[in-house]
Amino acid sequence: MSEQIERSPIKKILNKQLAYAGLDEYLEQELKDAGYGGVEVSEGPLGVRLTLYVTRPGLVIGRRGIGIKDISDKLSSKFKLSNIQISVAEIEVPELNPRVVCHRIANSMQRGTPFRRTAIWALNQIMNAGALGAEIIISGKIRSERAHYQKFVAGVVPKSGEISRVAVLRGTTSVLLKAGLFGVKVKIALKEKIVPEYELKPVEPAVKEEENVEEVER
Repeated sequence: MSEQIERSPIKKILNKQLAYAGLDEYLEQELKDAGYGGVEVSEGPLGVRLTLYVTRPGLVIGRRGIGIKDISDKLSSKFKLSNIQISVAEIEVPELNPRVVCHRIANSMQRGTPFRRTAIWALNQIMNAGALGAEIIISGKIRSERAHYQKFVAGVVPKSGEISRVAVLRGTTSVLLKAGLFGVKVKIALKEKIVPEYELKPVEPAVKEEENVEEVER
């Protein structure tokens, strides 16, 4: 009996996390044209408050707020949420939001821009915006019938430990092209998230090639 009591709160937390993940995934599809970059969820006695982060708030809000009402109605129906309060915040620096960058890369590839040029352009945008480092991985049938992935790196991106958890933001998406399905992953390391005692020094640029992998560092 005691084990069931102990497990119940854990199960409740896990179910809530799964629900939030589903909510986030749904919003990403619904608001991709608005440059969706994430959602912040807070619960209170009066209901659920959602803060939507996008690059084009006007597309979400709509004329006279009709867009907000439409989203609220859809979320209430799909996720059984009541008393939803929605606010919309503009992403100040889209180049430092990995989810926004992922979708920009995917859109560029859909327009026929070579993935290598697209990835290098995105890296430059990220670094010029003030990032400590960035990593872009594009996977799929890049050169032949066999699946490959290519990695593009600029600056310093911590790989493990607390510094990686705190300072590195991650985003992922997929894009369907004539050649097949491609995956896009973006990691962005933020300077302001790194405390002084863990300050990192940039490494010398290098290019490394392996079987089925091509890594390009800026």
